[in-house]
Amino acid sequence: MRPSHGFAVLAVAAVAATGMIATPAAATTDDPARYAWLKSCPRGDGSVPCGSWMLTLRSGKTVKLPGAQVHPRSADGKVDRTTSNSISISNDGRFVNYFKGGGLVVREVSSGKVRPLPGGTASLPKGIGQSDVDTTLSPDGSAIVVDYYDTANRLPTLVVNLKTGETAKLPPKNSLMGFSPSGKYLLTSRFTEDNITEFTVFDAEGNRTASQVIPQIVSNNAPVALADDGNTVALVISSESSRPRLRTYDLSADTVSEAIGIGMPKDETAQRLSWDAAGSLTLWTSRSDQEGELDSAVKRTLNAETGSTRKLDSFRLRKNVWVWWLPGE
Repeated sequence: MRPSHGFAVLAVAAVAATGMIATPAAATTDDPARYAWLKSCPRGDGSVPCGSWMLTLRSGKTVKLPGAQVHPRSADGKVDRTTSNSISISNDGRFVNYFKGGGLVVREVSSGKVRPLPGGTASLPKGIGQSDVDTTLSPDGSAIVVDYYDTANRLPTLVVNLKTGETAKLPPKNSLMGFSPSGKYLLTSRFTEDNITEFTVFDAEGNRTASQVIPQIVSNNAPVALADDGNTVALVISSESSRPRLRTYDLSADTVSEAIGIGMPKDETAQRLSWDAAGSLTLWTSRSDQEGELDSAVKRTLNAETGSTRKLDSFRLRKNVWVWWLPGE
């Protein structure tokens, strides 16, 4: 597979301004994670990640993640201090996943309780370093996808149920696009031998439930999101000549809906898209300053029938931050 994370990569050296530092116990169930971030420190002619992994909560409080490994360790034990490990936050902001003590753990934001992934899934296979792994939490944090980048591309991707410990396997050549809102289905994509794109949907037990070679209008645009029916895919159509538009793709019928305009400002760029259980969409967008650096992020509801939006959250970014990750990444 390949990483599903995308927004954080665009956000290197930018993050929202934060409030006071708090201990994990200060967080409450009504104060989920807004984003995770790492500080940037100068080194030679450039910069490197430094300090501790931090969580900024919806209230504006900032929480340290003690023991969260910043720099990736390779399979032979070497630490690369020029880059950082990835991190994953559930879409509801209640759980965060990272490396601690060499293994993968999940932390509950409200209580600060940390537990390793069940069974042997917390440990990495032989020959796999920390930078050879990508993880994605389900929307409610009850499951996690662990994807390995082995050279032979033979290691299956794991879907781990964090409540029961049961583990399902997905084909290594399929790239995770995301979960459905309930976490029941997973949307994946792969390039076929004919160099065309195929979407495949699996359930949380690893069973294939739908598959379709998709049209270019779908494969050439992003972000995309899978609805809870395991069949409907929403996608944002972007081009330099027109405003962003929304389409839906029916996997079983192999049909694409008419495009509708999205009610968002001209200076914003669509970055992430997700359905909720009620059938509404959530859209994350970004804004850039005059130098082209990310300046702020905005979260909106998006009506799938009309294209109208309503702002749910927004925050400005600050300089001197190496990278940041949003809920759902």
